[in-house]
Amino acid sequence: MDGFDQLPDSLILLIFNSVSDVKSLIRCRSVSKRFNSLVPQTDSILLKIDRVISSESDSDSLFLTLLKSFFNFILPKPTQSPLPNRTHTYPAQILSRFQRIRELHVELPAGDLQLEKGTVVKWRAEFGETLKTCVIFGFRLGHDGNYETEFAGGLKRRVMWTISALMAASVRHFLLREVVREHKGMEELVITDREGEGKVVMEEQGLREWREARESHVRVEEEEEERGRTVVPSVRMRMRHEPRLGATLVVVRAVKDGTHNGREADVEDADLAVRAFGNGVYGDAVRELLKARSYLLEMNSF
Repeated sequence: MDGFDQLPDSLILLIFNSVSDVKSLIRCRSVSKRFNSLVPQTDSILLKIDRVISSESDSDSLFLTLLKSFFNFILPKPTQSPLPNRTHTYPAQILSRFQRIRELHVELPAGDLQLEKGTVVKWRAEFGETLKTCVIFGFRLGHDGNYETEFAGGLKRRVMWTISALMAASVRHFLLREVVREHKGMEELVITDREGEGKVVMEEQGLREWREARESHVRVEEEEEERGRTVVPSVRMRMRHEPRLGATLVVVRAVKDGTHNGREADVEDADLAVRAFGNGVYGDAVRELLKARSYLLEMNSF
């Protein structure tokens, strides 16, 4: 008798949840009839995507979708779209083999931002129906202390890479819409990239909010299909800049979710920033930036 035959199904599923990787789990299905029946019940999944393509065009990449979104932002009503529209993507097709996904981690092949040489931008965004919060941390390698003139042209340029990060987050949120719709038991969705540039997080409440909203907002979905991304709501951005470090921290919150001023806003910013970067290699820099003076900017929906 095979040793696995003596193990209960619940223990084998714990092992499969630890394996997590979709490719490995699919290979496990060919081991035996029992494995073939149990693998689809795995509830913790890691999907590593080598390339994101649509059912219409093998050349339609995530970067092209982001680029299309940027064109639509600059020219809201173009007479002719320069890039193909996105449709149902392969992640949803692959994950349709799994019946009980509770936690899903999707890893994209690369980051989305196209930045000037020596500039590093990291971000973490939380979503429900649309963007709730986003924390963006940027700095320049080889900083010589003259940050205001050297780094990306000052405030205007920093706002532009902030917009780019928000657009990248909204493209990722849009990418997994079919997966969220089909797997109603999902409690957590995390979308990252192998370069460690950005992270999109949807927790149980946000996932439930998205599903409830999509049942009644058909017109919103049509607008998102045309843009190739989720619409970013009106937001308030609190920006902190430290010339000595050559670094900038931006905390973005959707206006409809409520924002505050003064001490309460500082506490909320600190909580979001530490959650995003406090335990990573950028934690010390982020904590220093939280001590710096903040500047409040507002941005309409786009």
